[in-house]
Amino acid sequence: MEKKTPTREEAYALLTKYVKNENLIKHSLAVEAVMAHFAEKLDPENREKWRVIGLVHDLDYELYPEEHCQKVREILTGEDWPEDYIRAIESHGWNICSDVKPVEQMEKVLYTIDELTGLIVATVLMRPSKSILDLKVRSLRKKWKQRGFAAGVNREVIEIGAQMLGMELNEVFAETIAGMQKAAEELGLKGNL
Repeated sequence: MEKKTPTREEAYALLTKYVKNENLIKHSLAVEAVMAHFAEKLDPENREKWRVIGLVHDLDYELYPEEHCQKVREILTGEDWPEDYIRAIESHGWNICSDVKPVEQMEKVLYTIDELTGLIVATVLMRPSKSILDLKVRSLRKKWKQRGFAAGVNREVIEIGAQMLGMELNEVFAETIAGMQKAAEELGLKGNL
């Protein structure tokens, strides 16, 4: 029997069922926006799939932080989600809380940009404009080099992910910023621009 293809609406309903923290929901929306942006460039016919996976990638994090990237399998299997969606979500925690290695392009993008969206948000909030719309790669690069800034962001994961994608860090930065800029209002990152 063919598994159903989850819609964005179903994914959002599931997200808000399991995640109540507003910042975690905004993070999920940021990852969704960036995944959609990368899909437009790398896999346009599967843009919706990339979006949905980005949206629910932290589905189990708030309720099951000790089982992050593991409990999600049980949740999504119970919702009759396809195996490739579940595997992609599990893989974003590779070598942190999961031993599922990202192998598909979509998985590698998710693995790479998840932590990066957090660094970008922290950078934007320190800017006078409080806006992602005027954020440049060079500004992000300066914050990247300050290891004490957003110290919780695992920069090594981002570097490994960029290597897996065969992309320079600055290119990953530029594309991730561009994806988040498309959702600036929804993410609360439009600032005073």
